Amino acid sequence: MPACTPRKYPDYGDLSTIMRVSRCLISAFAVLLFVCVGTVMAQQPPAAPATQKPAPRPHAPQPDKPFELQALTPEFWKLFDKDAKLKTMGTGFGFTEGPVWDPAGFLWVSDEPNNKLVKLYEDGHIEEMVSLVNPDGSTYDRQHRLLSTASGLRAVIRLSADGKSFETVVDHYQGKKLNTPNDIVIGPDGAIYFTDPIIDMTHDQQQELPQSVYRIGADNSLTLLTKEQTAPNGLAFSPNGKYLYIDDDDSKNIRRYNFHKDGTISDGMNFGDMKDPVNRGVPDGIKVDKKGNLFVSGPNGIWVWNSKGVHIGTVQMPHGMANLTWGGADYSKLYITAGNTVYILQTKTHGILGYLKK
Repeated sequence: MPACTPRKYPDYGDLSTIMRVSRCLISAFAVLLFVCVGTVMAQQPPAAPATQKPAPRPHAPQPDKPFELQALTPEFWKLFDKDAKLKTMGTGFGFTEGPVWDPAGFLWVSDEPNNKLVKLYEDGHIEEMVSLVNPDGSTYDRQHRLLSTASGLRAVIRLSADGKSFETVVDHYQGKKLNTPNDIVIGPDGAIYFTDPIIDMTHDQQQELPQSVYRIGADNSLTLLTKEQTAPNGLAFSPNGKYLYIDDDDSKNIRRYNFHKDGTISDGMNFGDMKDPVNRGVPDGIKVDKKGNLFVSGPNGIWVWNSKGVHIGTVQMPHGMANLTWGGADYSKLYITAGNTVYILQTKTHGILGYLKK
């Protein structure tokens, strides 16, 4: 067998020389790779700054049904133009509640699942004010301080002047925790009235009191008005201060009580039935105009009642709704919270609110 002939390799010198050459080649390759990657990245559009706010959300979601004015009597058309249009003020919330109009040109809105109270302006932009567990109904008092029912805290709270903090007004009655305060208004006497159902009570919370309606006096004393209803929700006073209206989610009706100067109520009667044959919702927020007509959030939209208890028509809303309030320069506009959207509807009447100067 012939002797093997050694393979010829280029003569690079000793091992250290080889290692130095290798390191130089690796470094050169790394520099080339860096330059290539940098060139590709430079060709990409710049990323949005981390502090950039989301783009405006001008359009409401796809409606479940069309907006429609449904008159049951000719009296309905004294309150609405037949060609009235529903306008979107803001959308993209979790679930809206507790609207309160401010003459400065914004609307307080409770965004329940997102646990915050915000200011919504007429151009659609939003200013977040305070974090609050499951905020619900709200109202100003006669000193222009915002009161809100904080269902998650089982309390009624009052915001600071700058809207960035709050204090608890009441959260117990006779040593027991309130349920989940829901809707709130100012009465003819300047006192605070609110409903306290268990609608928003969570599985880890314990009910300690019957579902009731309460009055908060000037000294923050809490008085039980009635526990007659099994699920009280919205409430409102008549323009002359003689009656208190309260609707109920279980019985799906509106009850009217005589209101007395000492802040008590009596002689409850069934004012209106709001049962819906196809179960599209329950009664909720109530507002009243200067003529004594009631505008009640309910199945399919806003049920409108005259002062005699006649259902004169319905404003069919695109989405299930929760609450409403009066606003605008002369309080002729309805601001409506419906699902994740806030709407505006111009009327031919003018609303009353307990905190406004007479």
